[in-house]
Amino acid sequence: MKEQYRQQIIDMLTRAYWMELETVTNYIANSVNLDGVRAEEIKKSLALDVTAEIGHAQLLAKRIKQIGGLVPGSLQFKPDQKALQPPTDTTDVAAVIRGVIAAEDAAITHYGKLIELCGEAGDYVTQDLCITTLGDEEGHRVEFGGYLKEYAKG
Repeated sequence: MKEQYRQQIIDMLTRAYWMELETVTNYIANSVNLDGVRAEEIKKSLALDVTAEIGHAQLLAKRIKQIGGLVPGSLQFKPDQKALQPPTDTTDVAAVIRGVIAAEDAAITHYGKLIELCGEAGDYVTQDLCITTLGDEEGHRVEFGGYLKEYAKG
């Protein structure tokens, strides 16, 4: 890895780490808070995705440490997933689905930028990790896009 890129990559990996952990928090809340028959499939999907998102965070944390960074503690966390906050109306499944899509879109954009940076930096290990994670996020995005199509029909 070209040394001049190291801190920027660490910073972007750290941001991705926080995005994954914030997603976990909101997926857990929404998988518990949603009510109604139509909510069951979404609740199950969110609960299952928690494991994948935690796995992403763990891999990112390991990579941060491997390239010379330190994994931050909770006091450095600054949330920003407004769209994925649990809705007041616990039957508003469509709002949760739209929130998931917004979070996945943000992750996809972030990983894309990180992949480009890693290519410039010659950090192919981090680039590979991010490409794999990007594929997972794109899969989640497609899954919830399908759910939104169904919910839009009513």
